[in-house]
Amino acid sequence: MALFSFYNVKKPRQFEHKPIYYDPKKEAMEERISKIKREMGMEEAEEEYKPSVKGTFIEGTSHLKKSRLKGEDIRGRKYKNVKLAVILILLAVLFWYLFW
Repeated sequence: MALFSFYNVKKPRQFEHKPIYYDPKKEAMEERISKIKREMGMEEAEEEYKPSVKGTFIEGTSHLKKSRLKGEDIRGRKYKNVKLAVILILLAVLFWYLFW
């Protein structure tokens, strides 16, 4: 028990990362310059990157793709799971009542 003490517990070291080549003033200045150029029409506005991830998981799985083609949605699948759980509970109660 001499190895463990409640009074002298060491705290973990904190992570400190100081970027070497980061200048917040320069970055803010470049952002202001590009904004002014876009407003004046000297520079074309860049569209923000928006990944098209929505729906790719469903297309990659066969059972979810089949349920989507049948017209089922998430609520329908959840309803089926709840209905199955209720039926199993009722069967367990019936079994307990009849054979116990």
